[in-house]
Amino acid sequence: MSFARAVYTALTYLALPVALARLAWRSRREQGYSAHVSERLGAYRVQTPARPLIWIHAVSVGETRAAEPLVLALRARYPDHAMLMTHMTPTGRRTGVTLFGDTVLRAYLPYDFPGAVARFLDHFRPRLSVIMETEIWPNLVAACKARGVPIVLANARLSERSARGYLRLGALARDAVGAFSAIAAQTSADARRFDALGARTVTVTGSLKFDVTPPLEQLARGRAWRESYGPRPVLLAASTREGEEGVVLDAFAELSGNPLLVLVPRHPQRFDAVAALLDARGLRHARRSGAAEVTAETQVLLGDSMGEMAAYYAACDLAFVGGSLLPFGGQNFIEACAVGTPVLLGPHTYNFAQSAEQAIAAGAAVRIDGSSDLAREAARLLADHEALAQMAQRALAFAHAHQGATARLMEMIEAVTTSYPPPSLPSP
Repeated sequence: MSFARAVYTALTYLALPVALARLAWRSRREQGYSAHVSERLGAYRVQTPARPLIWIHAVSVGETRAAEPLVLALRARYPDHAMLMTHMTPTGRRTGVTLFGDTVLRAYLPYDFPGAVARFLDHFRPRLSVIMETEIWPNLVAACKARGVPIVLANARLSERSARGYLRLGALARDAVGAFSAIAAQTSADARRFDALGARTVTVTGSLKFDVTPPLEQLARGRAWRESYGPRPVLLAASTREGEEGVVLDAFAELSGNPLLVLVPRHPQRFDAVAALLDARGLRHARRSGAAEVTAETQVLLGDSMGEMAAYYAACDLAFVGGSLLPFGGQNFIEACAVGTPVLLGPHTYNFAQSAEQAIAAGAAVRIDGSSDLAREAARLLADHEALAQMAQRALAFAHAHQGATARLMEMIEAVTTSYPPPSLPSP
């Protein structure tokens, strides 16, 4: 173990009480954090299959949804392999259940302690590991390399800010990034940043999120909702983060014509807090989870449900995609484009920097800055049916034009697996 990784490991052990305390605190707001705690320390009750196993790590909801086309492609290419998906959040785990049912095993990835990582690898004995987006854990990557388990960083993205942070870590980051068997970067800018960190093999494959197909049943459900709302315009505020709902409601107050606002917070533990905010503002609202119907008098529908984002997009005329008004980096707006929904984006979209600029250039999205700008653009577009229809067509065309990342990633995975001998893992 290098000196840098030894120091990192010592600090990680010192942080364990804080990590466990944070789990306990988060479980007060979301009970899922109190379940399967032993898995986070590398102790598993999941029975491992006798056949070879492919392991995919998707930290939370967005990564799990993005992994769907990859899981389907891996299942088709390696039908004799079992599939394991690990997560770090209960919402990610539940999303995996919704998408894949019992066709994949699921567990939490352990904290990055050498012992916990070793127990994880000993228990599941993966033949291939695929880490989604930007989960770079030095001990985990080093353990896979030492055991001959090929490890691919897929759908990889690295913002300028994150790259600067990794560069400050020096040898620790260089060794971890260099230990990946291959990195499939979303954009050429991401690839350059990974190269600067010492990556061995980086290929630009595009974003898997363009290959996610909206479920037909959700599209039908959303269209039925839209018909039930009547002829008035419908504005969706999707995946909003803490602090953004107030800005959206300020903009909504400036709109005329009795529009319906559908407000869908990103995190389920905030549903009640957002409902309280609507009460405090005196807005007549209904909750998706409740029995109340959306009537002509309803001003806001609170989308307090999980796994229905495609339906929400299909049920609106225009969507503002959250995480972008405040510096959170933006949430996945590609889902909206895939449904053919015109998009408004705030100024902070560094998580999707290149895709956001491409969508704006293609006429599929419009950039807004703040509450007044949101109100102005929403009012303009909702009043112009022809402009909305053109944006919808451009959104679909934009989404379709950028598909193909899954096929390119599968080519990389096949090249990696053929160059590796069977991993040297202990017998079960």
